[in-house]
Amino acid sequence: MPSHPLTLVTVLGSATPPGRLRTAVAGATERAAAQDGVEARLIDLAEHRIAPADGRPPEQLGDDTGAVIDALAAADAVVLATPVYRGSMTGVLKNLLDHVPVEALEGTPVGIVAMGATDHHFLGAERHLRDVLAFFGALTAPVAVYLSSRDFADGRPSEAAAAQLDELAATLLGLARAGLPAPAPRPLAARARG
Repeated sequence: MPSHPLTLVTVLGSATPPGRLRTAVAGATERAAAQDGVEARLIDLAEHRIAPADGRPPEQLGDDTGAVIDALAAADAVVLATPVYRGSMTGVLKNLLDHVPVEALEGTPVGIVAMGATDHHFLGAERHLRDVLAFFGALTAPVAVYLSSRDFADGRPSEAAAAQLDELAATLLGLARAGLPAPAPRPLAARARG
């Protein structure tokens, strides 16, 4: 069990101006940070420069890539939030994940939040993110949060939507508190590196 404050990092994978999804996850992150023994922060990819993943190390990129990767690697738990684009996660979120080394998320509790205009694409982004998180060997929460237009009134999340986000954060922090060992066997990408 960690003796230091638990760190929850929420990544909002959107390149557009702040909207309803940002409002929802920012509120949940703030509520998590208000708990004793929890430090939480939101990383909005619209506010950070992340270079295209071309194989160069982050220190050669001259932008925010290295700092964002460092925040993810230091986190005890992570939330990845994305609007649904073309039935999947956003390109900016996928680009960030293409930079992240396997060990940064291996064994880390990770939750998924997706938002679409309707329920028709509720599994698209979640399915693709689960595939990517399996590559890392992340400890992905078994149930994701999916939000749609009906979960908001005047740009604010409903009480039920906020409760779902809080439950996801509580699940991730509970997993981090439990100090579970990284899943075994290690992911293929980690085994290939030695």
